[in-house]
Amino acid sequence: MRFESQIAYRRNLPHIVPSERPLFVTPSTRARWRLPPGARTLALKHVLHEHLTRAFIYVAVVMPDHMHIIFELLGSASLADVMKSIKGISARRINQLLHRKGHVWEEESFDHVLRLKERSRAKYEYVSLNPVRAGLVRTPDDYPWLWRSWVEGGHGWTGTGIRP
Repeated sequence: MRFESQIAYRRNLPHIVPSERPLFVTPSTRARWRLPPGARTLALKHVLHEHLTRAFIYVAVVMPDHMHIIFELLGSASLADVMKSIKGISARRINQLLHRKGHVWEEESFDHVLRLKERSRAKYEYVSLNPVRAGLVRTPDDYPWLWRSWVEGGHGWTGTGIRP
């Protein structure tokens, strides 16, 4: 099977996005600033706003100074547009909530196209276990800023990283 690639956008590094492949994206806060709980809630809300609109979100976790999202673009949506929406709108709302101004997120996010062998449940569980590894909770279910399509989203797990 051949995937056509497109360069979604270019800043310091090119961001190449093959069509119909899950993306693993990690935006970090500016200077590793720690998001308070209300800010994490807003960030997750804006990630989930994209679910089934421009992206199928498999899993998302908002940590104190970064977030991990595994998603697949839908239709003609671009990585740049989805990330601009998530980071831009959440930053605006977070600044309003905290009565502050300035950047919330780093301009550049780490993104990675999942290889076929990474599309197992292990990669998705890796994201889910991030709060446990950081010592914030004992189990993923205890972390309020975690969303999984196969649990909170009501979609059963296919085990392939392919939308149910």
